[in-house]
Amino acid sequence: TLTKPRIMSLLLLTGAAGFFVGAGRFASLDAFGLTMLGLALACGGASALNHYLDRDIDRLMGSRTEQRPVAAGRVAPERALEFGLALSAFSFVLLDSLVNLPTALLALTGNLFYVLVYTRWLKRTTSQNIVIGGAAGAFPPMVGWAAVTGDISVASIVLFAIIFMWTPPHFWALSLRLRRDYAAANVPMLPVTHGVPETTRQIALYSVLMVSLTLVFFVVARMGLVFLAGSLVLGALFLLQAFAMWRDGTDARAVRLYKYSITYLTALFALIILDVLVF
Repeated sequence: TLTKPRIMSLLLLTGAAGFFVGAGRFASLDAFGLTMLGLALACGGASALNHYLDRDIDRLMGSRTEQRPVAAGRVAPERALEFGLALSAFSFVLLDSLVNLPTALLALTGNLFYVLVYTRWLKRTTSQNIVIGGAAGAFPPMVGWAAVTGDISVASIVLFAIIFMWTPPHFWALSLRLRRDYAAANVPMLPVTHGVPETTRQIALYSVLMVSLTLVFFVVARMGLVFLAGSLVLGALFLLQAFAMWRDGTDARAVRLYKYSITYLTALFALIILDVLVF
């Protein structure tokens, strides 16, 4: 539970997409396995450290967070801290030793950005917390790409940007539903500080930018028509829901968009992998 497996699985999928786009159809399965293991350790370590740092506000935000292991007292804070640091350190050693240094540095950067920049600083100080802090979850595609090529490229940066733009609509949809819990914990999420109409407007804006970037990726990565058709359908459905929520801003709309946003990112990056390996 400390490693947040459901979140990790989505991060690993985006990392795998970066790996296969960089490697093409003839990727090394050994290199892929080592990269995914190292990335999983980095993600799990960051999540454990998030449990440690957020244990005070987790207790104030209702049933969604109050039963997390550290907040509920099932795991001592010191043990969670040690566990998170150990996973993070092992991730760096494994990736540096068995993959390459750029991959290790990118995974570590994403880890530190999530723990120190987002969790420790931005989350508690600014309504733009998830905009800037969302960069942490956008590192995995560049990690996967660097594992194959030893560097980053325009295509991997565009994948980073897609996730970067996806994060605000995804997280703001959830925070609209939980805005009273965030207010109780004194966390300045956008719906708390700027209200529902402004939040839904910005969700629509970021959604347009995100879908536009999938078209940029189609061009720069020279993806096939399968990806183009699938991404257009997925993006159109996302935009329909985002603009519908802008019109009425109900909690029900927010929940639907939040759930679909997970489906969207999962399907989009699975489509990238299929386009490379099959089509």
